[in-house]
Amino acid sequence: MKLIKGEPIAEAVYEDCRREIAELQSAGVTPGLAVVLVGEDPASKAYVGAKDRKCQELGLHSVKIEKPESLSQAELIALIDELNADESIHGILVQMPLPDHLNEDEVIMRISPAKDVDGLHPVNVGKLAMEDPTGFAPCTPAGCQRMLIESELETEGKHVVIVGRSLLVGKTLALLMMAKGKGANSTVTVAHSRTKDLEEVTREADILVAAIGRPCFIGANHVKDGAVVIDVGINRVDDATKKRGYRLVGDVDFDAVADKCEAITPVPGGVGKMTIAMLMANTIRACRLAKGV
Repeated sequence: MKLIKGEPIAEAVYEDCRREIAELQSAGVTPGLAVVLVGEDPASKAYVGAKDRKCQELGLHSVKIEKPESLSQAELIALIDELNADESIHGILVQMPLPDHLNEDEVIMRISPAKDVDGLHPVNVGKLAMEDPTGFAPCTPAGCQRMLIESELETEGKHVVIVGRSLLVGKTLALLMMAKGKGANSTVTVAHSRTKDLEEVTREADILVAAIGRPCFIGANHVKDGAVVIDVGINRVDDATKKRGYRLVGDVDFDAVADKCEAITPVPGGVGKMTIAMLMANTIRACRLAKGV
């Protein structure tokens, strides 16, 4: 069984980023990313902080904007309009989830598709479906695909089963894996909570992706021998033996499944490491497209 660790693959992405940033800076351009946080959600604050630190470490122009939970929809839209017009900003990310009184769909629609490095604007989803290279794929699915490529795991002609149909992962990863090209050319099935005989469906997978947000849901009965398993889930479960009172687990029961697999991602330390890496890569590509370099 091969363990697909995210950190060394993310570092390979960062090496590419450093080289591209140096090339752009030599041409007088520095890629810029603005991250907007509304409210005090601890997980979101930690994630935004990690993005900001990575930008600074790589040498990107980083703008971290923190607003109170009382921010109105009109104020948030006005802020996005300012960032859309700012030529020093090439990527805009509004950290989700937003407070309940804010309309996330309207926020996503307001971000310029050319700066939508989270890949959620309908224009970018459409470009992904059309295999238009000027679009942006969401960072987590792009990270999953990069892990398969860097691990030299064959995808062409393989049956990929994705459990989870969110736009953030399931639907967009299906588009990536169906496309023509490296790390793709797969036959894809998207399963979800209403899928009948789910275990039978997932046992057909050469590559099984779990992205449903249910801790340790995928067990040995879901996985055929020799499958590749990509676990996108990150869930907190109570654990009195841990100082924090909890531990992180994926959507896959790792101990039950690992011995059956050709390869598997761990949680933590797997797909989660890739999301920020692909955000940096998307921001650099947005800069190149904007500047024509």
